[in-house]
Amino acid sequence: MNRSLSSPIALQAEPDWSVVSRIPIAGSDEPLVPLSLAPSPLRIFPIYAKQDVPGAINECYVREGVYRRLIAVARSLPAGLGLVVLDGWRPWRVQQYLFDTLQEAIRSRHPTLDDEALLARTREFVSVPSREASAPSPHLTGGAVDVTLCDADGLALDMGTLFDEAVPASHTAALEALERPDAREQQARDNRRRLYGAMQEQGFTNLPSEWWHFDAGDQLWAHYSGQPQALYGPAELETIESRWQRQW
Repeated sequence: MNRSLSSPIALQAEPDWSVVSRIPIAGSDEPLVPLSLAPSPLRIFPIYAKQDVPGAINECYVREGVYRRLIAVARSLPAGLGLVVLDGWRPWRVQQYLFDTLQEAIRSRHPTLDDEALLARTREFVSVPSREASAPSPHLTGGAVDVTLCDADGLALDMGTLFDEAVPASHTAALEALERPDAREQQARDNRRRLYGAMQEQGFTNLPSEWWHFDAGDQLWAHYSGQPQALYGPAELETIESRWQRQW
């Protein structure tokens, strides 16, 4: 039996963001590259653009090293399965929108939460928007990706919760705690194991509160992989204007 499928997902502690943000960043000149160039069985579905999130772009960009890791993940999957990238590099405006929207939703449902508790609940699923060179939001580096699995027809596999569903069941190891899972829960658990194992084998780390979020090269990756420094700081897409400004 494939180890990626059979191995339970170990419970990991949530990140201490005060520690994560202090991890030094070496810096890298790896460009952001579009995943639409990648061969099958890797697919992209830029979900925030499809949902008309303000500022979202209709492409999934990642650093070149992450691009190659994702292709390796897709090629490692059994026949009939594909890897779907839902989001990669994220404009700061999109990060701010997601953070504000989730925080307001939590506030409206739990009006008695104090500011500290509200921030903690929000950061469980959306990191604080930051373009700081020493502590950027993970998706602003091009090292963070949101992914899922699909079948041969391109339909997403059941992972137990929807992407971006901000509930405890979305925690990566949540389904491992079920004592008597029914058939659907077992299938969703196995799908999570398959995704987690395939990503881990290519050097990605996972954010414990989100089964879909993986990192390579950013500060979260350094934190969970025990690396002394991160590779990627904040990144921006190259435009014709920025290219000309460098040339002149």
